[in-house]
Amino acid sequence: MKPISTLLLIAALSSVAPLAPADVLLVDAIKQAPANSSEGLVRPRPGQTMEAVRVRFGEPEQELPWVGEPPITRWIYGDFTVYFENEYVINTVVHR
Repeated sequence: MKPISTLLLIAALSSVAPLAPADVLLVDAIKQAPANSSEGLVRPRPGQTMEAVRVRFGEPEQELPWVGEPPITRWIYGDFTVYFENEYVINTVVHR
């Protein structure tokens, strides 16, 4: 019985597609994000307050309510989405 279970295990493992291509695509996508400068796409930087973002970039197209603990809020603009923890920017993601 043991040789059959070993063969089944080998067959099952050999049929699984590798996940590396997805990892490569994610890394490529991150590298392709435009620079956060006047030559690329100016967007909020980590540490900025909600008020500073509102003054610099105006009202967001959509403000999603906070979720979780600590509260994470999303503001959606035309070219990017800003993520806040409490009232501070933690990340900005460029739309594709």
